Amino acid sequence: MAEMMKAVRLREFGAPDVLRYEETLKPVAGAGEVIVRVHAASLNPPDLYLRDGYRALPPEWRPSPDFPLILGTDISGVVDAVGEGVSDFHVGDEVYAMVRFPHDLMTGSGAYADYVNVPASDLALKPAGIDHAHAAGAPMSLLTAWQFLVELGHDAPNPFQDLAHAPMELAGKTVLVNGAGGGVGHLAVQVAKWKGAHVIAVASGKHMTLLRDLGADVVIDYTRQDAETAAQDVDLVIDAVGGPDMERFLKVLRKGGALYIVNPLGFTGQDEAKRLGITVSSTQVRSNGAQLAEAGRLLNEGTVRIVIDSQFPLAEAAAAHERASRGSIQGKIVLLAD
Repeated sequence: MAEMMKAVRLREFGAPDVLRYEETLKPVAGAGEVIVRVHAASLNPPDLYLRDGYRALPPEWRPSPDFPLILGTDISGVVDAVGEGVSDFHVGDEVYAMVRFPHDLMTGSGAYADYVNVPASDLALKPAGIDHAHAAGAPMSLLTAWQFLVELGHDAPNPFQDLAHAPMELAGKTVLVNGAGGGVGHLAVQVAKWKGAHVIAVASGKHMTLLRDLGADVVIDYTRQDAETAAQDVDLVIDAVGGPDMERFLKVLRKGGALYIVNPLGFTGQDEAKRLGITVSSTQVRSNGAQLAEAGRLLNEGTVRIVIDSQFPLAEAAAAHERASRGSIQGKIVLLAD
């Protein structure tokens, strides 16, 4: 007889109130997969975009999925079962992962649930030094910072540019992180600092104390001072915000510097960057269990830490999405499944 579980499902696109906490079938492990009993999951921008039907995209790019969907990619939990061919993980192991991303970008990866099936290659053992809530907050944001700043880790075609993204050597360099208080930003600050960079963090005033605690050498409150006038001769800008006027960061970079854009849609400064001798690059974050295992050592020893903005029971995922819609998030929003 099929087993059942609780999950947050989406039966139509719309505002947070379209999310429903209801009963559905528990997944079964296929070959190369692991079933994880989810203890915590976290919110990421793609969750919000998919819930809304990716309305910001051109109509031809929007998803036409079969409802109902289960949103979410980032999980931390305990192995419940393993499929054929899986030897690296065993029942009872504590694990964390970014699940099937970007493969399930338009359909949801199933993380907002009691159980989720995960390709073993996406998994890593959870760092023992942190709890499930903090581990669930890590995968997408930490892998984004890692793949932009440390190692790309794959040879998949780049959807944003012809060439593969190539991280810059950071030791002794000056790195400016825009959106430093958010999920990707607060981790980019810490990873850049760990790699030996002088770090300038740009965020609103509420994040100032936190960013200094995380190791930022200089903190700019963009509500009081424009980053493009407060900083100069920067080697690298990583923009974790996107939106209009990303081109303004070209002004702070030295010739030979680079602008890394997490969300490059709308950037129009390629010609200006070429004229100035500045590299502009982006990439799509991808699931990678081996990188999570490597980065997990930094989480375990406290070199990098996950900041949690707020926590909600899984059943209150709609309230968590409401919190996300208000913005000014410090770190990550986490759902607790038990």
